[in-house]
Amino acid sequence: MALRGFGELEAAIMDFLWSQEGPRTVREVHTALSATRSSAYTTVSTVVDNLHKKGWLRRAAAARGAFSYCPVASREEYGARLMREALDGSGDRAEALVRFVGGMSDQEAAALGAALQSHQDRLG
Repeated sequence: MALRGFGELEAAIMDFLWSQEGPRTVREVHTALSATRSSAYTTVSTVVDNLHKKGWLRRAAAARGAFSYCPVASREEYGARLMREALDGSGDRAEALVRFVGGMSDQEAAALGAALQSHQDRLG
């Protein structure tokens, strides 16, 4: 699936669906988003369908001819794909990594160190 940052409504829909335990219908998505934004039901339905067509949402039949949707990838997988795309798009990957690491908190650096160690362990 082609990767880019989500638009504002796409991001709100994905945030809601990532926060749920299971699939949700467009009606449920619209109702949840209505608490903080005014978007027409048809607009939400169109954007959910577009996210499905782009490969970000899985669709299944639900009650009364409706569909329910759930994310194909986790929020963390999406973030990792965005970071990979940004790294691939940088002119000098090594310099981009140096600058990225330079802006990390101690906690983030420790998590990165643990991830690198785990990666090295898997490689043998």
